[in-house]
Amino acid sequence: MTTRTTRTALITGASRGLGLALARQLASESWQLIIDARGAKALEAARADLAKQTRVIAIAGDVTDGDHRRALAEAARELGGLDALVNNASFLGPSPQPELLDYPLDVLERVYRTNAIAPLALVQTLRDELKSGACVINVTSDAGVEAYEGWGGYGSSKAALEQLSNILAAENPALHVYWVDPGDMRTQMHQEAFPGEDISDRPLPEVSVPGLVELLTGTRPSGRYSARAISKELKTI
Repeated sequence: MTTRTTRTALITGASRGLGLALARQLASESWQLIIDARGAKALEAARADLAKQTRVIAIAGDVTDGDHRRALAEAARELGGLDALVNNASFLGPSPQPELLDYPLDVLERVYRTNAIAPLALVQTLRDELKSGACVINVTSDAGVEAYEGWGGYGSSKAALEQLSNILAAENPALHVYWVDPGDMRTQMHQEAFPGEDISDRPLPEVSVPGLVELLTGTRPSGRYSARAISKELKTI
């Protein structure tokens, strides 16, 4: 008889949307979880739900805060290290999205701190807790590679995250580093990007989850991937 080793993942921004959908899937597969989000009430609701299936540590806070990142690292040590880190937390910026000539620079700094600097800072803080061969997923966006009008702030922050991920992968071949576009999703943040518009035609985040799980559990080389494309690929196998 073989003993299955318990796997552990840290998912940021996991109180709703894609982060929560991924956490639910991993919980169903017996992964231990560390989850965070800025809103303590929503995070506790997520923890209580996930705890019905697996061990969960929930720590409310902002990923741009060093003390919060250190608390996440302590939790990772408590659970014996990480098999996966999913940098999913993001900050959209103003709603509706302004054009770059009108973009408030103080808000742009916060967008960059949350979407580009914090993911790297968290990897730095967790470097000793990442197990050999651990997987790092940085959730990006097609706005990071396409020139969408009105998306200069958020999109350029994701472009920075994409290149940070690319170089992180080159410098750390022992890690599996993926920068992943989940596709348009019916989430609160996406609704905030299009205030007053009907986004019911967008798929729920659960559609992108199989692609993320495949990256977390497979052996694909480090690189940029579309979660939705992988999910479709899996359906044809």
